[in-house]
Amino acid sequence: MWPSLLDQLQQRLQQPLPGAIAHEPLRATPTGMIKPKFDHSLPPKPGSVMILFYPDGGQLKFPLTKRHEYLGAHGGQVSLPGGKAEPGETAIETALRETEEEIGVSSQQIKVIGQLSQFFVMPSNFMVIPVVGFVEQRPVYQAQQSEVVRIIEGNLSDLIQPDAIRTKEIVAAKIYPMLAPHFEIEGEVVWGATAMMLNEMRVIVKEILSV
Repeated sequence: MWPSLLDQLQQRLQQPLPGAIAHEPLRATPTGMIKPKFDHSLPPKPGSVMILFYPDGGQLKFPLTKRHEYLGAHGGQVSLPGGKAEPGETAIETALRETEEEIGVSSQQIKVIGQLSQFFVMPSNFMVIPVVGFVEQRPVYQAQQSEVVRIIEGNLSDLIQPDAIRTKEIVAAKIYPMLAPHFEIEGEVVWGATAMMLNEMRVIVKEILSV
C-alpha cells in the first residue's frame, strides 16, 4: 500500500494545498487572563522542517523530536526535525541538513517528494516550510544531545484515524493556559505549530485515500 500512497502523495503535493483550512482547527487558544503577546519588529526568519516517512512493519512512520526543557516559547515541546535556514540555503537544503544534525539521518538517504504550505510560527517569528521526504527503511537514529531529549515515532495510520485529534488544557511556556487541540503520539502531546503542520498532511492523506 505505502509505495502507491507515496506516489499519490508526491503528485498531490504539486497541486494547490489546503494550508490554513487544515491549520486552523489545530490552533491553540488562550483560556486565562494572561495572554501571550507577539510584537515582532523584524521580518520572520526562514526555516524548514522535515516530515520523513519510512516503512516499518507494513506501516508508514515518521520521527518527531522532544526538546530539552528551557525558558522559552518551545521548551519541552515535541517538534519535527528542522530549524533555521543558513544564508543561501533553500528550504529543502535546510530540512535535509537539520534532519541529519538532529536525528542522524544522512541527507544522502532521503528522497524529497514535495513540500506543504509555508507556516508562520508566531512565538518564535519563523516562516517555516515543511518538506516531505522518504527513506527506504527505518533509520538508525542518533539524537543530537544538545537539542533532542527523545526521538518519537509517529504512525501515519494513527494520524488519520477519526479520533486522532484530542483537546486538553496545557500551560504554554509555563505561563499561558491554552486549550490545545493535539495529537497524542507515544504518550506525548503534540500541539501548536507541529500539530497544525501535521494536520495539513493528515487532510491531504485522507483526501487521497477517499478517492
